[in-house]
Amino acid sequence: MADDTLLDRMEKQAWFHRYPRGWPLLLFVIASIGTAVSVMAIERSDQQRREVELDRNLTEISSAMQRRVTENIALLRAASALFATQQDVTQAQIAEFSSDLQSSGNLYGSLGVGWAPLLRRENAITFQNAKRASGTPDFRIWPDPSSVKAGNSPVPKFVTPIIYLEPSALSNGKAIGFDMYSEPVRRRAMELAMRTGKPVTSGRVFLAQEQNRQVPGFLIYMPVIDARRRDTVKGFVYSPFRADDFVESAAELFRNEEIEVSIFDGAVTPQNLLAQRKASGSSGAAMERKIDVGSHEWIIRVSDKKTGALSAMARITLFFGVITSLMVMAIGRLITRRAVEDRRVLEWLSRQAAIRNSLTRELNHRVKNTLANVLSIAALTRRRSTDIDDFTDSLTARIRALSATHDLLSQTDWSNAPLGDIVRSELAPYMEGNEPHVVMSGPEIKLAPNDAMSLGLAIHELATNAAKYGALSTNAGRIHVHWSMIDPDHAELHWREEGGPPVAVPNKRGFGRDLIEKIVAHELRSDVNLQFLPQGVECRLKVPVRVTKEFSLRRGEQDR
Repeated sequence: MADDTLLDRMEKQAWFHRYPRGWPLLLFVIASIGTAVSVMAIERSDQQRREVELDRNLTEISSAMQRRVTENIALLRAASALFATQQDVTQAQIAEFSSDLQSSGNLYGSLGVGWAPLLRRENAITFQNAKRASGTPDFRIWPDPSSVKAGNSPVPKFVTPIIYLEPSALSNGKAIGFDMYSEPVRRRAMELAMRTGKPVTSGRVFLAQEQNRQVPGFLIYMPVIDARRRDTVKGFVYSPFRADDFVESAAELFRNEEIEVSIFDGAVTPQNLLAQRKASGSSGAAMERKIDVGSHEWIIRVSDKKTGALSAMARITLFFGVITSLMVMAIGRLITRRAVEDRRVLEWLSRQAAIRNSLTRELNHRVKNTLANVLSIAALTRRRSTDIDDFTDSLTARIRALSATHDLLSQTDWSNAPLGDIVRSELAPYMEGNEPHVVMSGPEIKLAPNDAMSLGLAIHELATNAAKYGALSTNAGRIHVHWSMIDPDHAELHWREEGGPPVAVPNKRGFGRDLIEKIVAHELRSDVNLQFLPQGVECRLKVPVRVTKEFSLRRGEQDR
């Protein structure tokens, strides 16, 4: 019971041994979840950081755009103040002004500085003829003011043909004579400039000098007020811009190459896209902001660009997290395997201890039984002995009989003893040279240890009596020993003597008779039929045949 309790306690304490592969996998899953949570936290933190950085970049980009527009407006204001005091604006004045301030015509993203007088429509042809007569015979206003059709809208009252546009590069020269007032987007910007007297930025247009390609652009108009007549607008000094060039000029003020910048005129639609500065990488977070550029609204949209699905720190964390998870799983596997091996050793030691304890109890029980038999034999032998020598000889012989049966049982680990071997071992001292005097026959029958010892004592007493008084005391005597199974649970041994001295029934009961009829019969739990016939002693013994079972712990150890 104590051993079973120990095993049960070990089973409860080491319940995780039932799943030797599950625990390392569980550790791997836990470590992987920790890695995933860490990567998610890093990515969230990185996203927040990038959003803050994106907002800062959006502010920086918006400021750069407004700064470039403000710088160009400042130039146009200077030109407007200069030309307001002049009776006529000449090409030499425009060229000198542009040369001093804009050099090659790409200052602050502008294509140059131009002059367009404000003329009433009915005076447009007269002005055109006058320009031709003054030395520019190819000058013409286009589209032809006399052919303008406004549909349901009223015909514009004014025309603003481009007279000068410096620097006078080939592309700028293509715009000379273009009536900007004829185009609705430009016209709205000029009308607003006239009403407010301030510089105004136009909406998205295609520049007149970009006739061969449709490149989005815009213009900034500054009205020139006649200094002598404060309520009269003489015309407009303006600057045309390619939107892409303007964005690149503003990009000089910010250097974040991972930011994609898009500028929309009024609304975020593909039709209103002014310019776009792309960046490599996958799209990330995006932000928009409205800015005012010369009384006109732009929407700046910036997009964060990432070079990978995860940030560098997240990739490092994921890499080392996976390695750590695999190491944890491997270590867990080693620990679990070692624990399983230790458990097997402990179980084996526990079983060995249980076997030793059980064997000790079994040995103790058998020794006590043997000593009890020896004491009984000694007591009975003392009562029937005539002197000390007789007592010593009888007791020694009987103890040797017990020892012989013990030897047989020891050869089979006290599991069983063959009935024939018991008979042979007890008759062996009387068969040396006299084998024909003993006839034995019978099938192989195995007896339990206690039954074998009792039968051995009975055979010893019968043989001793036969040697002293019966068939073994003469040369003509014979002993017939036969055994057989009489039913599945019992065997019968038949002892018969013949050829010896005539036998008479003893006047008094001897020790051998008492041992056979009382002790052996009691141990075998069966009657003993002992007869003293004239021709010889005859005895019939019924012996139980019990199915012997190996000691359970020992059998389990042998199975392993």
